[in-house]
Amino acid sequence: MGPEVAGRLFAGPHRARLTALARTDPDLVAHDLRNPSPAVRDALATAEVLLTCWGAPVLDAGALAAAPGLRAVVHAAGSVKGHLTDACWERGIVVSSAASANAVPVAEYTLAAILFAGKRVLSSARRYARLRAAHDWGAELAGAGNHRRTVGIVGASRTGRRVVELLRPFDLDVLLYDPYTAAPPGAVQVGLDELCARSDTVSVHAPELPETRHLLDARRLALLPDGATLINTARGSLVEGPALVRELVSGRLYAVLDVTEPEVPPPDSPLYSLPNVLLTPHLAGSLGTELHRLADLALDELERYAKGLPFAEPVTRDSLNRSA
Repeated sequence: MGPEVAGRLFAGPHRARLTALARTDPDLVAHDLRNPSPAVRDALATAEVLLTCWGAPVLDAGALAAAPGLRAVVHAAGSVKGHLTDACWERGIVVSSAASANAVPVAEYTLAAILFAGKRVLSSARRYARLRAAHDWGAELAGAGNHRRTVGIVGASRTGRRVVELLRPFDLDVLLYDPYTAAPPGAVQVGLDELCARSDTVSVHAPELPETRHLLDARRLALLPDGATLINTARGSLVEGPALVRELVSGRLYAVLDVTEPEVPPPDSPLYSLPNVLLTPHLAGSLGTELHRLADLALDELERYAKGLPFAEPVTRDSLNRSA
């Protein structure tokens, strides 16, 4: 992982626990396994487990050659697609991911976005700042509120299921679209077109795959009711960006976008200034103190491995075909 990542991920107690579990130097961070430093080369020669996170080098056959005894990878973040290769599976390496821990803050962000969208908080706050005067907000927001609104969840991923769980205490009707997974308690499974047509808020939680590119295209965005809100905390590629911008510029839809395509919109993008858009810089996932949740889960998995137990959060080769 990157050195700056390691510094934020592991607090003092995590470093002490890692030292006790692995009997190794928790400050030894590797970036280039093809050309490792002498200290890293010596560690790789006897390493049985790699503890990885953001910035991990690609584990291809060349990199694995330096670690002949490697048996496991414990990833203290979500997706492992960026650094695992076929060579890992061919070696028989077992893999764990902290994706379930990373889903927690994304789901919390989404819950806040859903409730704020129903109350029209963002647009009202911006309008209030312009008016700077008394106003009949009750009349203007007569159609707003979170009672018996319909929320559509696209994707029964870890985050999608967590959002459904968080929505249960509220007086909301929850629809779910996922072609592979049954709806969890609290949600009703429907087709994607029906979900778009019926939902006051649509939140995207599907993985980025070739078949999910522009899953919400111009046709499906047009199905959303006037005044509906689209929330995207997954990947920008799942939504047809130019079509969404057209809908937002027209004022017909609202959006909460933590991800876009490209990841940083160009400087002249209307997304930065539209009053019906909340644009955030990919911050829904773990950051700050939330990183320690990832560290806790990764160290739990390392402890399980040390005891000869299977991972509680395993990643398999087959599951990567349908996951982020």
